[in-house]
Amino acid sequence: MPRIGVFICHCGHNIASTVDVEKVAEFAKTLPNVVVAAHNMYSCSEEGLGAIRKSIEENKLDRVIVAACTPRTHEPLFRRNCERAGVNKYLFEFVNIREHVSWIHAKEPEAATEKAKMLVAMGVAKAALLEPQEESESSVIPVAVIIGGGISGLAAMSALVSQGIETHLIEKEKQLGGILKDIAVIGPEMKNTKELLDKMIKEIKCSPKAHFHLSSRMTDMQGFVGNFEVTITGDDKCSEKVKAGAIIVAIGGREWTPKGEFGFGKIPGIITQLELEKRLAKGDVPDNAVFIQCVGSRIPGRDFCSRFCCNASIKNALRIIEAKPNAQVTILHRDIMSYGTTAERVYRDAAEKGVRFMRYGLDSLPKIEKHGDGLSVEVFDETLDDVIGMSVDTIVLAVPMVPIENVKDVATQLKVPVDKLGFFLEAHVKLRPIEFATEGVFICGTARWPSQVSECIAQGLGAAAKASIPIREGKVKIEPITTSCNIGKCIACGNCVAACPYQAIEIIETDGKRHAFVTEAKCKGCGNCVAACNNDAMQQKGFTTTQLSAMIDALVKNAMEASQ
Repeated sequence: MPRIGVFICHCGHNIASTVDVEKVAEFAKTLPNVVVAAHNMYSCSEEGLGAIRKSIEENKLDRVIVAACTPRTHEPLFRRNCERAGVNKYLFEFVNIREHVSWIHAKEPEAATEKAKMLVAMGVAKAALLEPQEESESSVIPVAVIIGGGISGLAAMSALVSQGIETHLIEKEKQLGGILKDIAVIGPEMKNTKELLDKMIKEIKCSPKAHFHLSSRMTDMQGFVGNFEVTITGDDKCSEKVKAGAIIVAIGGREWTPKGEFGFGKIPGIITQLELEKRLAKGDVPDNAVFIQCVGSRIPGRDFCSRFCCNASIKNALRIIEAKPNAQVTILHRDIMSYGTTAERVYRDAAEKGVRFMRYGLDSLPKIEKHGDGLSVEVFDETLDDVIGMSVDTIVLAVPMVPIENVKDVATQLKVPVDKLGFFLEAHVKLRPIEFATEGVFICGTARWPSQVSECIAQGLGAAAKASIPIREGKVKIEPITTSCNIGKCIACGNCVAACPYQAIEIIETDGKRHAFVTEAKCKGCGNCVAACNNDAMQQKGFTTTQLSAMIDALVKNAMEASQ
């Protein structure tokens, strides 16, 4: 018979302020196969983990349940703790009584406590049927592929080739550098962009491990972590296949085109930041310029802040003042998002050198009219509480950075998600910010979210560090929460093949019988194939039909007893 230990976490006040933890622990003692039930203030602390290990050893437990917060953040920690005490980590079951109970039933303590009991009962029923699992290993091809030749991709490539890892970089343009090749100076640090890019590219090209594919695109990707096959197609329609162990996505973003905004495209003299960058690089400096911030951003439908726009405007305002000391420069803003000590210093420097800052509201947008050979701007300054009029020759619209136009095609090829705005969606914004849920595929730079250049470089280095781990180890462990096929029940209908989003299932023939076959290295344990199978032939380890049925039976039984 299984010997189950149940440990209920107070999580400080997160759980205990709503759920009667002691009462849930006492209830757990009455459940079948439960040898010990206890409660901890913080189960994830070293003290809490130590108490669980001690209980495992003293009570000879072979199943462990922790009722606490979300398994997404803490399950690996508790699994490792079970291993340290000699229990197979897949004989551990996590019950979420924080998000699923205390947080959503904060005003119903009695009902929350009863629900916590039911969830623990379901966890115990499932745990009794858990079976030990062993992680398999898959070899890793010691090659990396980077999609995108901007600053993030170059930073990632530099880090990889410096470790001696063969790396292929795919860039759709004829030149490397991405959007930065059109920018002369990087703010707020005021660094020379060309010098930065040239130095980085020169160092990379010195490595025999670096391979560039310019004027090319990734047109297909097959395989799984450690064993990808990427098809690269050039503008000449010639294709080649590259096998790789890891892929880094660094496709960047693009400047949003403000069609119809403030007369853009209709009235001469109204330009975007990138156009101003090109003009300043040629020495075409305006005498009287107005920057309008947050054009097309922080509004319904596009309610995010690109964060770099304010610094870019301040940087270019200073460049105008430095080139023409008598020039008049005004920045119309809703808020100045100039974060960081360097940016704050540059912001103060701009104000001291004569750049004017005027705050406008979303309900009183600046008004622009053609005025002779120039332009006139009228704005309600919220600080002065007055309408201010100006005559200018150039109006610069600070627009947000948005995803590239074919981002969904790339996402489909890589089998990775994007958010509602079109930016790639990382596995976890805090815990796994440069990884996808799809193992072996990593993300960095403005393809993930609008970022400063320094952030793009840091993310590129981080993605390279993550990608290099399986490549240098030469193998990856595959979590055994995968599906398998009962050949005797399978009729090769193909429903599971159609339902699998990871292309992990195929129909094969064994001894004259056609049946489904699962490539475990591709399987992510989503369970779609199990739901799609009409014959109960597909089963997911750790979530079998028997285990799930036991959970339902436990819920019904205890709910009926509680109602009597």
